[in-house]
Amino acid sequence: MAKEVAGQLKLQIKGGAANPSPPVGPALGSKGINIMEFCKQFNARTQDKPGKVLPVVITYYTDKSFDFVVKTPPVAIQLLEASKQKSGSAEPNRKKVAEITWEQVKTIAEDKMPDLNCFSLESAMKMVAGTARSMGITVKGAFPDVQ
Repeated sequence: MAKEVAGQLKLQIKGGAANPSPPVGPALGSKGINIMEFCKQFNARTQDKPGKVLPVVITYYTDKSFDFVVKTPPVAIQLLEASKQKSGSAEPNRKKVAEITWEQVKTIAEDKMPDLNCFSLESAMKMVAGTARSMGITVKGAFPDVQ
């Protein structure tokens, strides 16, 4: 028989660095989830991605057990890594902080594709470019033909 789902919890944690301190501990403790067990499992699953911010969706059940899905890093963080910036622009419509190429946008879109709600690589690239625009990052050149 299937377990009864009590709820879901979404967190963003650095890979291999989950520990019981805030924000992880209080979020899990208030739901009755075993904090140390989650930290051990998360760190074991994400040890190949140290320091990268990873969204995680935790599904917890009425019997206090849980399971979780680790997603790919957010597009904004991948754009900052690609452009070698610390943060986006405070005024993205006036001050541009960096430039990236459509090739970089394509690699980010391919990486993030399983987590996006689109079906084609072209629409995924447009979503990534829109995020870049809202961060004050310019995408150089014309939109390429994607097959």
